[in-house]
Amino acid sequence: MTFSISTWNINSVRLRLPIVQQFLVREQPDILCLQEIKCRAEEFPLEPLKAMGYEHIILHGQKGYHGVAIVSKLPLTEEHRQNYCGMGDARHISALFERGPHRIRLHNFYVPAGGDEPDRSINPKFGHKLDFVEEMKALKASSPGISSILVGDLNIAPLEHDVWSHKQLLKIVSHTPVETERLTEVMQKGGWLDLMRQHIPASEKLYTWWSYRAKDWEAADRGRRLDHIWSSPDLGPFLDKIEVLKEARGWNQPSDHVPVTATFKF
Repeated sequence: MTFSISTWNINSVRLRLPIVQQFLVREQPDILCLQEIKCRAEEFPLEPLKAMGYEHIILHGQKGYHGVAIVSKLPLTEEHRQNYCGMGDARHISALFERGPHRIRLHNFYVPAGGDEPDRSINPKFGHKLDFVEEMKALKASSPGISSILVGDLNIAPLEHDVWSHKQLLKIVSHTPVETERLTEVMQKGGWLDLMRQHIPASEKLYTWWSYRAKDWEAADRGRRLDHIWSSPDLGPFLDKIEVLKEARGWNQPSDHVPVTATFKF
């Protein structure tokens, strides 16, 4: 029995619905988690996605900003939305689903980007990001009878080869030591397994995001791994492959992020 889950910061689901549909036709994941949908619940394109077989959709929307959604072929239950930092932002949603003998709690996150200056004393956005990640440390991967998967745009590239230049990005938001250390603590304290780096060695470059500012993003290839797929340790042995669909960065009206898919064999 196989199971696949994809995560994608779509940067406006209404604007980029055609490439979401293109991706779903091509890859057919069982579940697609979207971040930065940038719409309220009543504005989300439910019917086009349900018509493609993704009949189970839950979301946490917000007018014009943020927002996360889970689009699934499998039934979803016990949905939950966590209000991190008490800001009222739509940055998290979770639900339970079942695949074979496994009951799995799925978390979908959109962590704050943090602005441009990595100093909370002059940049409140960076302080918000650090506080958000600090609160994530309470999230545990394992609980009795339930496995877990955590996906999303975490806006932090934690490892040396998660960025195009470790030395040049040490003072750039998303790769500063204070951010990478906190995200590592989230993984360690929660007992999470980094599935992408389980499948692709940490010594290899791995990116999921390429800036819109680059004149030729593909030639420059100055990417970062901002999108992640984690799980509870019990699911690790079932991971079959990880796929980063880099070509999606060149699709019509693309997001600056690309889809990442984990496939399991149970």
